[in-house]
Amino acid sequence: MINLGSKRLGSPGWRNENILSDETLKKIYGKQALQYFSEDNLSPFVFSDSKSFDLIELEQLLQAVGWGRRPLRRVKKALDNSLLKVGLWQHDSKFPRLIGFARCTGDGVIDATIWDVAINPVYQGFGLGKQLMSYLMRSLKREGIKRVTLFADSDVITFYKRQGWILEPKGNKCAFWYSN
Repeated sequence: MINLGSKRLGSPGWRNENILSDETLKKIYGKQALQYFSEDNLSPFVFSDSKSFDLIELEQLLQAVGWGRRPLRRVKKALDNSLLKVGLWQHDSKFPRLIGFARCTGDGVIDATIWDVAINPVYQGFGLGKQLMSYLMRSLKREGIKRVTLFADSDVITFYKRQGWILEPKGNKCAFWYSN
């Protein structure tokens, strides 16, 4: 089970355990980072909303999920203008590997919109996407944001519906909302 805070989430075979010391975790990934590992994999996975992104590595992740290429200068500008950016890394002491990503735009007070949620296909189906969304939502709540919208491709609607997201009223676009 993955344990994010006080809620037990995820799937069997995953657990929250401090493989990295708090000092190392904070130094590499930032103060709000959370680490988890699979019983089948000795490397921990780390969620962080403060570690910076290598643009080429991010581009490789987005291409791995089948998205078109984006100019890196535009990606950098989009990241710079985002309200929140969350990464999921498979930790390695020499080179942590980015395997998941999501970002939000918004006013920073009332509303936020989630964009670009991606988990490397090799790691899909293990509950990491759900945990990435949970981490992201908790980060937004910590900022006091209570209304969140989400834009996603039509082929992942089921993923979000299973988490309680509601398809927009007309039901013909891939826009969702979450209301506390």
